[in-house]
Amino acid sequence: MRFTIGIRSASTSPNLNEVVIVSAVRTPIGSFRESLASVPAVKLGAAAIKACLERAKIPTNRVQEVYMGNVVQAGVGQAPARQASLYAGLTQETLCTTVNKVCASGMKAIMIAGGMESMSNASYYFPRGDTPYGNLQMEDGIAKDGLVDACDRIPMGLCAEQTAKKYNLTRADQDAFAKLSYERTARAWKEGKFNAEIVPITVTTKKR
Repeated sequence: MRFTIGIRSASTSPNLNEVVIVSAVRTPIGSFRESLASVPAVKLGAAAIKACLERAKIPTNRVQEVYMGNVVQAGVGQAPARQASLYAGLTQETLCTTVNKVCASGMKAIMIAGGMESMSNASYYFPRGDTPYGNLQMEDGIAKDGLVDACDRIPMGLCAEQTAKKYNLTRADQDAFAKLSYERTARAWKEGKFNAEIVPITVTTKKR
């Protein structure tokens, strides 16, 4: 799960349209059903929003609007962007919009734009209606809302296979690239290159 967030400040001068990013952070990336599985997407988003504002030294009551992207929204609850904003300490007067696509920001003096996701907490779906004879068929929310094209029902994995075939990318080529990516990530962590952008997440565990 990857999360990034930035605050953009637009000039109030009528002759200028300058837009600047004054702060950008993200949470760590957790593996599926592993270290961050107990943390809902809205809490991950809240942690990043809070840290973003603190690092930029912007009071929460100065933020006019929040845009948060969230793909697998089933089971997250109403208005995920609003939830994340309130958990982060923003005021109830702050306008909040949850989007399910890349969204351009409006002309606001100070606003937040980001995204949040937790595949580990994605729900399984049962169709509503009369219970048929025999077994009910569950559908994985990750596939339904996150990984399968809504128009032609093709999963992302198959799209990747078709792309690899089109450009003559062998399995060995893909494995080598994946290995290189992991090595670069490990080296970047070791060299502290992510320190400025990643905010810590507190995970509460039960005593064994």
